[in-house]
Amino acid sequence: MTKTKKHKCDCKCTCDDKSKSKNKRKKKRKLAETADKFICYQESVQAAEHEVEFFIRAYRDSYGKNPYSLREDFCGTFSVCCEWVKSDKRRTATGVDYCGKTLKWGKKNNLAKLKEHQQQRVRLIEQDVRKRNRPQVDVLAAQNFSFWIFKTRAEVIEYFKIARSNLNTDGIMLMDMMGGGECFSEGHVDKRKIKKGKKGFSYHWTQVSYNPINHDAEFNISFKFADGSWMKEAFVYKWRFWSIPEVREMLAEAGFSDSVVYWDLEEDEDKDSIWEQSDVAPSDPSWICYIVAKK
Repeated sequence: MTKTKKHKCDCKCTCDDKSKSKNKRKKKRKLAETADKFICYQESVQAAEHEVEFFIRAYRDSYGKNPYSLREDFCGTFSVCCEWVKSDKRRTATGVDYCGKTLKWGKKNNLAKLKEHQQQRVRLIEQDVRKRNRPQVDVLAAQNFSFWIFKTRAEVIEYFKIARSNLNTDGIMLMDMMGGGECFSEGHVDKRKIKKGKKGFSYHWTQVSYNPINHDAEFNISFKFADGSWMKEAFVYKWRFWSIPEVREMLAEAGFSDSVVYWDLEEDEDKDSIWEQSDVAPSDPSWICYIVAKK
């Protein structure tokens, strides 16, 4: 049997220590590998407290009183539902989404942080949003351009009719809209620093493609981290790009009595938005607004 020779080293440090150090360096994972994409998403594009404040304000503008029940369609991790029940002990929220995995994450990371009496006022339904549910609510929100997954007028009107049926007599439906020339420019990337420091990251919203004939568009969200690593295409969206006039016309066809547009009057992007009802708005390369429809 051949004996294995022991390795001799004249250096002062041991080879074993070098090997261990090298292994440790190899095992160190990049930030993109350890980051949670849902946390990155919530920190980048959601401001649940602001949304709740706006929902309450829009309802007061419509009916002169406070709302107490919310339905969040396409709710995802339902952070808005959680913020809603925190805002008043009389408030209840229903979150609807067909993705069980996302709802499960929300239960663990958002719902679990609420007090027990707050948790009891949140109801979650794993289903297609195009279903009627009881009880009816004061406010129904379809945020983050989510209803753009419906690519024909017939599909959108069907959804709007069902959404309307899920509202109380004094009820409103809210949705946000985006537009501007940059939204049609393939390859355009909107970059924002979300978190600074060694464990920080930035948000990248990419306009991947746009078909002017049928308005099919693809967007995605990626995250770049402070160590240079990427979480590419963490979220991918394949939508029909709808315009404000089209949506308001479809809301009317679905039976809503009226709709208004809330436009951001604050021109400085570094300052808080000032949302006001408006019939006229300046041309802008990239804008976001709200549409609020009364039942």
